[in-house]
Amino acid sequence: MKPALLILAAGIGSRYGGLKQLDAIGPHGEAIIEYSIFDAIRAGFGKVVFVINERIEKDFNDLIIKKIPKNINLEYVLQEIWKVPAGISYPSARTKPWGTGHAVLMAAGTISTPFAVINADDFYGRGAYQTLADHYSSWTPARENDYAMVAYEIGKTLSEHGFVSRGVCRTDSSSFLDNVVERTQIERRDVGIIFRDEAGREVFLSEQTVVSMNFWGFTPSFFSYLDAGFKNFIRDGADDPKAEYYIPTAVNQLIQTKKASVRVLSCNEKWYGMTYKEDREVVVAGIRQLIEKGEYPEKLWS
Repeated sequence: MKPALLILAAGIGSRYGGLKQLDAIGPHGEAIIEYSIFDAIRAGFGKVVFVINERIEKDFNDLIIKKIPKNINLEYVLQEIWKVPAGISYPSARTKPWGTGHAVLMAAGTISTPFAVINADDFYGRGAYQTLADHYSSWTPARENDYAMVAYEIGKTLSEHGFVSRGVCRTDSSSFLDNVVERTQIERRDVGIIFRDEAGREVFLSEQTVVSMNFWGFTPSFFSYLDAGFKNFIRDGADDPKAEYYIPTAVNQLIQTKKASVRVLSCNEKWYGMTYKEDREVVVAGIRQLIEKGEYPEKLWS
């Protein structure tokens, strides 16, 4: 049974200043999202599902979907604010999306196998996809609550141009996830890597601190958990115009209630991302180096 790839591509990229998931960074106009698809397919993934926003639907079709070979099974779903469970209401003034947990929930009904969840604007490296594909290579429905996360060392994930947010992880002695906490305003200074905690205090992180880059492995059971969790979230927090339902929130709840386990899979790949417009040059240079090493063809879909 081949896993599926779910790509979260509904963001507008306010800090980046444009649709970074569609920005051309390859030598023949390829976007990061195309390298993700290429890596997943050669790792053995069988289907690709995008979560996009209605506002970018036409551009996404023109700039991404039309370029992908027809033999790759593609599908997309829309994440919109009004797509909430029946019987649930929210303020009509709400304009902010409901978050990554809600985005994944949009794909319920389109995926019936284990699946990876990634960000559209992050370059994870070939090995990350192979690691997750190998994890689920012998999957059976008896492992319905067997989830995974591909982890990175924080020192390999920072931007040179500003703060970033990362899910800082705690694991047990068997490499299962105990907890993941979203930390914001993380940056590298001369004295080391620092973030500010809830009290505004500066906290140091080692270069090897394990973080989530939103590369998750789930099974179809996750959709039912998300549905129940999102209903509770929207009932309790819908009045907050900035409240979002994040994947780590749902994962932590499942871990604490022992409904699921999350295996942390190590990854030695170099991560590239475009949080800020200035990050683009680093990503372009990184892709060029990988092409020169033979990791990717000069023209991705030749």
